[in-house]
Amino acid sequence: MRAELQEILSKVDHTLLAQGATWEEIRTICDDGIRYGCASVCIPASYVKQAAEYVDGRIPVCTVIGFPNGYDTTAAKCFEAADAVKNGATEVDMVINVGWVKDRRYDDVLAEIKAVKAACDGRLLKVIIETCLLTDEEKIEMCRVVSESGAEFIKTSTGFGGGGATREDVALFKAHVAPHVKIKASGGIANLQDAEDFINLGAQRLGTSRIVKAVKAMNE
Repeated sequence: MRAELQEILSKVDHTLLAQGATWEEIRTICDDGIRYGCASVCIPASYVKQAAEYVDGRIPVCTVIGFPNGYDTTAAKCFEAADAVKNGATEVDMVINVGWVKDRRYDDVLAEIKAVKAACDGRLLKVIIETCLLTDEEKIEMCRVVSESGAEFIKTSTGFGGGGATREDVALFKAHVAPHVKIKASGGIANLQDAEDFINLGAQRLGTSRIVKAVKAMNE
């Protein structure tokens, strides 16, 4: 495999979050994630324990909490995060409360992220801000909030909100997050060119299933 292709794959959170996802499909995601050297597999919380036992440390298991709407209570999100970690998740992607952002309750959003981070018990936390629902001013404020929260990543999208990652949003993140905060682009990453563009703009992770599918198709 070409070195540049492997570099892209090493940044991919190989993702399957469809409502009807079956264990057979999740297992295939795990197999392909391992085979192609992906950063993690990102799967529904109900499959984390089974997947973690199946992969047996060969690839990190990521899951989502407060997903996809983000308006669960903080206590519920913290329980989800702690439960996911107990079941073997090594990475957690949480959705913010978008309504709180619209109400300019940034201190509450910050407190919630900090609480979820504590519930993750040292595991990696990525914060999904659902860029398609926010103004640029709100996105910039969320760059500040995530930078102060202790979370490792800011993430563009759930993929369920009506829009995904854009080049403009990744560039905005890069300009406004603190240096220690990494960027995950997710939703709408359709091909290898998209992946390269997002990485060049500053994304260190890509949430997508299409990149592995594209590479598999090249090898058939």
